Amino acid sequence: MSRLATGIDVLDRQLGGGIPAGSVVLLAADPASQSELFLNELTTTRGTLWITTLRSEVAVSDALDRCMSPTGNPTIRDVGGDAPLDTANKLVRDLPEGANLIIDVVDILERNEAPRYRKFLNGLQTHMVNTRGLTILHGLKGESVPQNRDLTEHMADIVFDLDTKIAGSEIENRLAVPKFRGGQALNETIKLRLADQVTVDTSRDIA
Repeated sequence: MSRLATGIDVLDRQLGGGIPAGSVVLLAADPASQSELFLNELTTTRGTLWITTLRSEVAVSDALDRCMSPTGNPTIRDVGGDAPLDTANKLVRDLPEGANLIIDVVDILERNEAPRYRKFLNGLQTHMVNTRGLTILHGLKGESVPQNRDLTEHMADIVFDLDTKIAGSEIENRLAVPKFRGGQALNETIKLRLADQVTVDTSRDIA
């Protein structure tokens, strides 16, 4: 089974070389985390379509330009208009072979009726398998998680759960991979340092 690199070396090693081609991944993260660094790193690996549902195309482009670590040159499309799910669906159908797709954030699409959203996810999965691409659905955790998040988690091939905790002056980020179709879920969380780029936090835990 061919694997696609995420651009995050430590994660690729933990996952046996990367993510299986054709996968749909949910990256669930706190709104106040630096989870967008994951998305930035992914753009360096191959051609990427970045679908934004909240920020404007200019805002996403400016954020990538300000990033201290290397980034790719993704095609950015804002679907946050009257029919975001329909617009996203059209863009997905035009994705070429072996491309990355980032949907940031998927929450807006999850707020559609369950049957329509389920149809979108099924079409997305079929297209990823046929083109051997990779999709990252960036979902926000917190108090206003959309009702269809359970559907996203169930349909996703892989779930990355990024937990961010603040204790005094310390910020701790831990990545769990509780679900991994086509591979083995990680038994332990990975402690990450999210600053300019994604690296392993080698500081020792204090009990």
